[in-house]
Amino acid sequence: MTIAFLLTPDYALMSLAAAVEPLRAANHLAGRNLYRCLFYSAAGGFMPSTSGGGFETHPLAEVGTPDLALVVAGGNPMLYEDPTLIRALRGLVQRSVRLGGISGGSAILAKAGLMEGRRFTVHWAHIDALADTAPDLLIERALYVVDRDRYTCAGGVAAMDMMGALIAREHGAAFARKVSEWFIHPRLRPAEEPQQSGAGQRFNLHHPVLEAAVELMTSHLGDPLSPDQLSTLAGGSARQLQRLFAAQFGMSMMAFYRDLRLAKADELLQQTSLPVLEIALMTGFASAAHFTRCFTAKFGTPPARRRRAA
Repeated sequence: MTIAFLLTPDYALMSLAAAVEPLRAANHLAGRNLYRCLFYSAAGGFMPSTSGGGFETHPLAEVGTPDLALVVAGGNPMLYEDPTLIRALRGLVQRSVRLGGISGGSAILAKAGLMEGRRFTVHWAHIDALADTAPDLLIERALYVVDRDRYTCAGGVAAMDMMGALIAREHGAAFARKVSEWFIHPRLRPAEEPQQSGAGQRFNLHHPVLEAAVELMTSHLGDPLSPDQLSTLAGGSARQLQRLFAAQFGMSMMAFYRDLRLAKADELLQQTSLPVLEIALMTGFASAAHFTRCFTAKFGTPPARRRRAA
């Protein structure tokens, strides 16, 4: 099976290695070449990753007809534009080549219109930005998704899990486990496992009412809940929550909530070209002026300048 890896600027070496190494190990453990990995970029030549290491690549014009082509992207794929890559991807589709994306690669496929009607995933940092710009896309917050002729994963070590699933499909689950154990990765995670831990783990929360309140906040960034709504839904009182937030975070409940919304707004500013007013409304601010005041107080620079500096 020939797999072409299409590398874009700012790809993460870890995501690529987590996809390539299981294939190399499968060849080694099988004693024969089950998989052939080829690397391509727009112009060919050495393609460095964000960490400096990289791969020698062939020009995309030479990609031919592999069995599977995977776009590997990091950085900010929402703003990535490369007509050479898009032409190559459309040519692969015309030749009935299976396509996929690793980390931000799925976003590039989606922006090119190649994920319509297909379930897929992308790194969690890009999910909201992509969903907000194209709400009809079938994005899932999974480690990886295989939907017919599309293979996508969230990147990082999730690439190893997706390749484990590919190896299992081609050569059996027992052999896939053998490959995984070669990397001291004894449990191949199922596709539906979440990309991120819950609020309790992310914020080191130990009180169930506080954890419930933070989970509610993260799921209601665009339609903020009131203190009374938060306390009722979290199973406590507003006074109790104020004490818990002050003890855990050193700030009031609503100040913490505002910071979550501003963090999401900052992410959208840097990953999309959406107007500032639209981002303000999407993160629960009533006007661009109010949003700009809050944003500037938090980050020390107004939204437009922050975007230009990204």
